[in-house]
Amino acid sequence: MKNERTEAPKPLDWFAIASQLKTISQAGKFFAKDDYELKRHEDIETICAQIVAGHTQSAYDEVLGLLQQDSGYPTPKVDCRGVVFRDDKVLLVLERADGGWTLPGGWCDQGLTPAQNVVREFREESGYEVRVIRPLAVYDRDNQGHTPPYLFSIYKLFFLCQITGGAPQSSDETSDVRFFSMDDIPPLSKGRTLEAQLHRFYEQYKTGDLTVDFD
Repeated sequence: MKNERTEAPKPLDWFAIASQLKTISQAGKFFAKDDYELKRHEDIETICAQIVAGHTQSAYDEVLGLLQQDSGYPTPKVDCRGVVFRDDKVLLVLERADGGWTLPGGWCDQGLTPAQNVVREFREESGYEVRVIRPLAVYDRDNQGHTPPYLFSIYKLFFLCQITGGAPQSSDETSDVRFFSMDDIPPLSKGRTLEAQLHRFYEQYKTGDLTVDFD
């Protein structure tokens, strides 16, 4: 009998496991029919928090609090960002959180349209007033390869904008506002913006390509 070669097992992806447990527990709490079933899914949530805390420098209580902020049936969160070009340069803001540059933007607030969210975020993070011209892309964060990974699923919306007023100004979340040429992109906040995305948006802007990219 020939010796069969077996492949070494792949290492467990603890973050993917924690993310799946979070989705299961959140959906389970939403559909729970009694206190016993609710408690079982709350226990799954605590296990998820223990896994994350055990593999990071975050405290267990902090992680559990983050997980419990999101309730109801699990659906993707929505991140919106504005893209402005001037003199073939792209406007970026410097994030205080991680020291990387990014397109202005953030979580969408309820009660506002995606375009209204972009205008608000752009003003708050850069000091500029903008007009939203058109969508450029609808991306899935995980599929795009953003790092570090996030426990929740996130859709990222990007819109081409035009400055209508205001002036560069830092904020509680950003410490600098600048325009960069496409061959001199600074270190990016890769959880928010990727260089490949900036080059794609520049191509759409320069060529007038009306295609909206999506995953």
